[in-house]
Amino acid sequence: MSDLFADIPASVRLSAPLALPAPLSEPELLAELTEQAQDQSPSFLGGGVYNHFIPSAVKHLVARPEFYTAYTPYQAEASQGTLQAIYEYQSMVCALTGMDVANASMYDGATALAEAAFMAVRLTGRKEVVVSTSVSPYYREVLRTYCQAADLPLREIEHDQSGLTVHALGLNEASACFILQQPNFFGNLESVAGLADKIHAAGGLFIVSVDPISLGLLIPPGEYGADIVVAEGQSLGNAQNFGGPGLGIFAVKKSFVRQMPGRVVGETVDLDGKRGFVLTLSTREQHIRRERATSNICSNEALCALAATVYLSLLGKTGLKKVAELSLQNSNYLKRSLSPDKLAFPTTRSFKEFVVKTEKPIGLDLAPLYPKLIGYRLICVTELASHRQLDELLAELS
Repeated sequence: MSDLFADIPASVRLSAPLALPAPLSEPELLAELTEQAQDQSPSFLGGGVYNHFIPSAVKHLVARPEFYTAYTPYQAEASQGTLQAIYEYQSMVCALTGMDVANASMYDGATALAEAAFMAVRLTGRKEVVVSTSVSPYYREVLRTYCQAADLPLREIEHDQSGLTVHALGLNEASACFILQQPNFFGNLESVAGLADKIHAAGGLFIVSVDPISLGLLIPPGEYGADIVVAEGQSLGNAQNFGGPGLGIFAVKKSFVRQMPGRVVGETVDLDGKRGFVLTLSTREQHIRRERATSNICSNEALCALAATVYLSLLGKTGLKKVAELSLQNSNYLKRSLSPDKLAFPTTRSFKEFVVKTEKPIGLDLAPLYPKLIGYRLICVTELASHRQLDELLAELS
């Protein structure tokens, strides 16, 4: 055993056993975890991973062995079920975002955003990537890593005092794209009217990162001129799971489809005229010459995409709208009950998250992410919060 760990410095190795309690049998452990779970306060933590209700049917359907054990659909004739599920997922993403084409999923929302920036660079022939600081700092960190590796300049536009993006974007002949989040990381609703026209007039592409739940109420980005839409699909039927795995949603205008990373599943007919499904487009490096590949993303996130498909199918348009409405109402019930001096952005409209001034260990501490917001925390409220829980939180914050 000592030979196995020989390369690890002694200073970071354990010198004594961890101070853990004695092991428990399975029934004892389950009883202990159940008791702890019942004692837990409700979580108001958001910032990119959200606690939404997941209907029981989602878990049962995605656990079926033909889905649960399936991997990449290399042989279309033998993978019709998987391909159809992906096709339905793509169709729903297009309906949700108002875009023409969606792919068969990326790793998560952060890498989808970075891939969108790379796609804009390929399409425009320009190098600079411009992003608002109201976009998730976690996403921007991934974007920064991608851009540094590819020697692409990254410019950040500071948000203003209301927690919104400044529309004096300052795009120039080197700017490939402008990236916005809607709602933004603070939960605020950005003003998007006419923004696409400004970006297009400067020769850039408009990339929008969205909360898919919010699209039950908000105008889809395709209707206000977005060229590429990305999102984290975890909130669509996927559990929080301590932060992963995620589901990268990626949708584009039809004219850009050949520069889109990942796969596209299409519908066709066989020799007998029967409906069937195929991989219509696959621009990853395992399928075509490496120098022509749009991305090296290889894994298939189809199980998470399947969960999103089942979730959206079960809720339908009315159900998704209701989830969004309840999240909006619960969040703003709490927000409006607080005095304005408790809020970082008291006059700005928000969806299911907002920023509160408090030292209480509630929500997400913003100080490490935004040094100007020391003493402020991001609070998230979804449809699962009861009025009793909100009143208890209100009393604590007050």
